[in-house]
Amino acid sequence: MSAARTVISVVAPLMPPYVNPSGEQYEIAAGPYRAVIAGVGATLRELTHGDRPLIDGFGTGEMATGGRGQLLVPWPNRIRDGRYRFDGSELQLPLSEPSRGNASHGLVRWAGWGLLEHGADRVRLEHSLHPQPGYPFSLRLRIVYALAAAGLQVSLEVLNAGAGEAPFGAGFHPYLVAGPGPVDGWRLQVPAEERLLTDDRMLPVGREAVDGRFDFRHSRPIGNLKLDTCFTRLSGSRITVEGERRVELRIGEGFSHVMVFSGDGLAARARMGLAVEPMTCAPDAFNSGDGLQVLAPGEEVKLDWGIAQGT
Repeated sequence: MSAARTVISVVAPLMPPYVNPSGEQYEIAAGPYRAVIAGVGATLRELTHGDRPLIDGFGTGEMATGGRGQLLVPWPNRIRDGRYRFDGSELQLPLSEPSRGNASHGLVRWAGWGLLEHGADRVRLEHSLHPQPGYPFSLRLRIVYALAAAGLQVSLEVLNAGAGEAPFGAGFHPYLVAGPGPVDGWRLQVPAEERLLTDDRMLPVGREAVDGRFDFRHSRPIGNLKLDTCFTRLSGSRITVEGERRVELRIGEGFSHVMVFSGDGLAARARMGLAVEPMTCAPDAFNSGDGLQVLAPGEEVKLDWGIAQGT
């Protein structure tokens, strides 16, 4: 009778596949326009006209920095201390901007989005925002990036998929590029009558009519002005940045505020792109109510905006 043998198989460990920090990459094109959308955050990573960039994006193997191209939902900008009161409950969000003690730029910037459609000139992505500490509400998000002869068009649909009301705001964070930086040599036009005044935590403490330094109702040079400014009382739907070329950001209905940030303090990319951020509400709107929307169960909101090279 032979002794039983024990066979031990040694299997070499599998090397994990390379994971792109910004997820799947979806390229679209139409005419002279080309764009790349990253699956993480449904982020606008590249946008070019011919061989010229219209946004200051980031590389294919990199994470977004400085909010570049990101979608800001269910709130844009900041919430003081991450705290707010809704429907009789005190809620506490994680402090995603610990240096200032704020909850910053929403909850979907680093989330993976699922692909619904990818054609030559458009991509459609979806994400379900589930209830979580600080935001116990359910939202279904669908976004379309489409290119045509008129440029880039972005459409966001947000559905309250929960059983109760949900507070909601949205924003977008592209950095426009009108030629070689810095922004000092570019001209800016923002059709806004007022700007918000902020404290050292970048939270609103008041508002005033745009004065000489911040009056961009007519196109004029940015110069060395440091902008981290929220404009409101909009009187038009186009914000333009002009250098070697003219870049236009066009906003549809539903946007009441535009944040303009000159990128100071962003290490190697400081003042190399101008963040122009359309927002449906003010910073800290979960506390102030300035522009805040409360979505009923089953209620849907649609927002549209776009970027094009101007003439």
